[in-house]
Formats: sequence, C-alpha cells, structure tokens
Amino acid sequence: MAYPILLRRATLAGGALAFALAVDFATKWMILNLVMLPPRTIEVTPFFNLVLGFNTGVSFGMFREVFLDRPLLLAAIKLAIVAGLLFWAARTPKPLETISLGLIAGGALGNVLDRMRQGAVIDFLDFHVGRWHWPAFNMADTMIVIGVVLLIAGSYRPGRSMRPSQQPRSGAGD
Repeated sequence: MAYPILLRRATLAGGALAFALAVDFATKWMILNLVMLPPRTIEVTPFFNLVLGFNTGVSFGMFREVFLDRPLLLAAIKLAIVAGLLFWAARTPKPLETISLGLIAGGALGNVLDRMRQGAVIDFLDFHVGRWHWPAFNMADTMIVIGVVLLIAGSYRPGRSMRPSQQPRSGAGD
C-alpha cells in the first residue's frame, strides 16, 4: 500500500474521528456545566426532552449488571473495537467508507472516554411518544448511527477509489 494513500485514508478517518469526538465532548460539557444545573427534564418539543442520565451498561443500558463493577472491562473491549475500525478504515479504498468508520470509531471512543473518566456514559437526548421513551442517548451514539447509515448507503453504490489509477502500460509489442 502506497504511503500517500495510507496518509490520505488516515487523514479522512482521523478527521471524522476528531469531528465526532469534538461534537460529543462539546455537547456533554454543555449539558453537564450549563444546561443541567440542576439536573431536570427540559421539554424541548412534544416528542423530545433533554435529560441527564448515566449509562453503566452497553447500548441502551443492556448488560448493566455485568459491567457495573467493571467499567474498564467494557472500555477495553470498546478500545479493541475502535482499533479494529481504524485498521479497516486504513485498508478500505472508498473515501465514504473511511469517513463512516472514522465517525463510528470517534463515537465509540467518546463513550469509552466517558466510561474511563466517570464509570458511566453521559446520556441526555430523550425522544418519546406519549409515555413511551426511547432510551436516552448522546451525540457519540448519534455519530455511530450516522457512520453506520453512511457505511450501509455506501455499500449500495460504487464509490471512487483512493487507489492509484492503474493505467495499462504500453509495451514493446503494441
């Protein structure tokens, strides 16, 4: 693999990862330091609230009991997943796939850092219909979902490649 291509892929994936982390950190900081002082439910629309939650489980609080006393175990598993996503991003020839994987990795890393610093992930986006509430989530989760949607969408259309163009060589026998 040529060095400039690897550098281009790393820049795309790293930029997407940095964007996801920046959005996640900024929104969580605002929620903790400005919006939720004191913690409460803020009705934004008839179907959306801002809340303050701390998720000690995996997605949507699943397996909370397993990881409650071992938050670093879940962080280690997610760090391994982030490393795998970045390895994949470095190897894919499609720019959209590289960006998608960077967003997913950035979202996952944002939640890992929460878990390592606080033992739980900060969630604050609460969508609901009547009394039925979707589990609260955050912008890191949103970046993961956007990344997955882009990854799936990109798999349905041929993307331009970051590989060097392979021109037919003219040989002596032409």
